[in-house]
Amino acid sequence: MGLRLVASSMNRDERDEGRTGVEPSDRGANGTSGDRAIDESREDGLENTPGGGRTPTAEPIEPSVPEEFGLVQVWWGDGKGKTTATLGMGMRAAGHGFRVHLLQFMKGGASSVEAVRGEYNAIAVLPGMSYENLGHYGWHGMADGSDEEKHEAQARAGLERARELVDAADRADLREPLALDGDPEDGVHMLILDEILYAADRGLIGESDVLELIESKPDRLELVLSGSHDRPEFLLDVADLVTNVRKEKHPIDEGQRARSGTEF
Repeated sequence: MGLRLVASSMNRDERDEGRTGVEPSDRGANGTSGDRAIDESREDGLENTPGGGRTPTAEPIEPSVPEEFGLVQVWWGDGKGKTTATLGMGMRAAGHGFRVHLLQFMKGGASSVEAVRGEYNAIAVLPGMSYENLGHYGWHGMADGSDEEKHEAQARAGLERARELVDAADRADLREPLALDGDPEDGVHMLILDEILYAADRGLIGESDVLELIESKPDRLELVLSGSHDRPEFLLDVADLVTNVRKEKHPIDEGQRARSGTEF
């Protein structure tokens, strides 16, 4: 395999100083610890070791534009982690300076969950990310004493709000940076509709409603849909990414209630 070394604009000592635990004299056998290996045999010309071995560092968050957003993601399954995964992805996108908004369906709370949500506190201090919750207390169909009609009304309100946010993104110029503290009505690069699939699975909104959201979204909007323990067959042909978060073992089966910091 043919490899060639492409030096960056830094000198070697400068590059090595940016690596944890590496002194300027600590180089490989070829003396090129900061150089990047390019595989000449690859037609795409991509690096085998992106980053050249340098340790990533935190940088100030400035408004930016995603170059490859526009996909539809689906996260479903009976395991813990669907909301957790989408929140983590939203945080990552916000860290790049992209505008992210989280709209939660169905998560109004339960007797095992405190009123204070850790993710809301974190989002409140993270530039570029915002949230809103249109859930009703309890869970639909769980015989927990909550009002089923209110669940349906809140789910329908969530759908209408989702349509408003998709329309706002369509009106915005997503080829330009968006204000990190701007209203979601001014457009977002990533829209996370948490538990919308649960609402559809329970029949509170229609599958056709979800499909219409996807069809109406602008090309550059990354749309993330999560929820439901049942495979969303109606989305398999239109989604670009489908992840089944499957349970192998969960402490809830042994009576463990939701824990602060892991479930809320």
